[in-house]
Amino acid sequence: MPVDLAARLVELIREGLPPGETIGVALSGGGDSTALLHLALRAGFRVEAVTVDHCLRPESATEAAAVAGACAALGVPHAVRVWEHGEIKGNLMDQARRARMALIAAWARERGVRVVALGHTRDDQAETFLIGLGRAAGLAGLSGMRAEWDDGGLRFCRPLLGAGRAELRDWLRSEGIGWIDDPTNDDERFTRIRARKALAALAPLGITPERLAEVAEHLAAVQDALRAAVAAAGRLIREEAGALRIDPDIGLEPAEVRRQLVLGAVRWLSGEEYGPRAADLERLIVAMAEGRDATLAGCRFRQGWLMREPRAVGGAVPVGAVWDGRWQVVGAEGEVRALGAEGLRQCPDWRARGLPRQVLEVTPAVWQDDRLIAAPSAGFGAGSATCTPGFHAFLLSH
Repeated sequence: MPVDLAARLVELIREGLPPGETIGVALSGGGDSTALLHLALRAGFRVEAVTVDHCLRPESATEAAAVAGACAALGVPHAVRVWEHGEIKGNLMDQARRARMALIAAWARERGVRVVALGHTRDDQAETFLIGLGRAAGLAGLSGMRAEWDDGGLRFCRPLLGAGRAELRDWLRSEGIGWIDDPTNDDERFTRIRARKALAALAPLGITPERLAEVAEHLAAVQDALRAAVAAAGRLIREEAGALRIDPDIGLEPAEVRRQLVLGAVRWLSGEEYGPRAADLERLIVAMAEGRDATLAGCRFRQGWLMREPRAVGGAVPVGAVWDGRWQVVGAEGEVRALGAEGLRQCPDWRARGLPRQVLEVTPAVWQDDRLIAAPSAGFGAGSATCTPGFHAFLLSH
């Protein structure tokens, strides 16, 4: 094994992870995450590891136990988190990914680990690009996986995006380190596995993981420039009481900047990880330009305001808990529900806020049975309500 390969892999880790931090490693036991664990140790980081048992194969618990044993031999603190699920309907891989990331994030916060490293490689980047092509994805979908991002103060990193899957396995073999081969990596029922095999067939044309990863990197740079333009155009949207006042001048922005702004607004309001279909989003944009009422993804546009749709808001929660995915109310006793038309009638000074009735009706209020205790956004009673993250902060981070 050439010395320069080992040195380069270690340098990738050092460049991709912040010094002085304890690094949480998402460790499946496969070649990529196993290499990540050992390279992080080789690079001098303090490491803790977590394995998610998805309970999708009979042998998964045994494999997780084997990973735990390997970590114990290295002196690496390790935990197993189990995805407890019933019958899975719909997109299995997407649901498994969401559950895995949620379990990893919860583990990191419990342990006080602020940085979590994931073992995705250049090959994963290329496969993601190819899958995006097959779905006619836009710029964001073809820009590949992010090297790092923040999730509520928790930083996720992918320090091995510059390394190839074969390189990592070559390094593991040279070090005498074993790994677990997941049989689902050969299961062509999954889109990613079909993409992986398609890449091998495209190699004679020069369409290799290295080339596709380069293309994704170029498009990511364009995406960054677009993101900056969208953030600047965010001045045309004013956030108030959890709703958004849309300046008509948004129609003067370039079409893609306008589309990204409205997409960000819908995602912020709805709390959905993914935006609506392009055709549905375009219908909303046209309706906004024409001044017509419209709804989409639990959001409602009316008279220049984009707000939550009444029938889509969250159910009751205790005071202090997060309501409707964004709001937290404190300083009053009772349960939090939408203010609604009936509650607004009990707020004599609501017009002083200068906000439309429809905006205030979908803000949080504190109730004791049918009695309104507080409606902070409508200026009634005690307590305060905070909507986080703010729209503009969300726009910058997404």
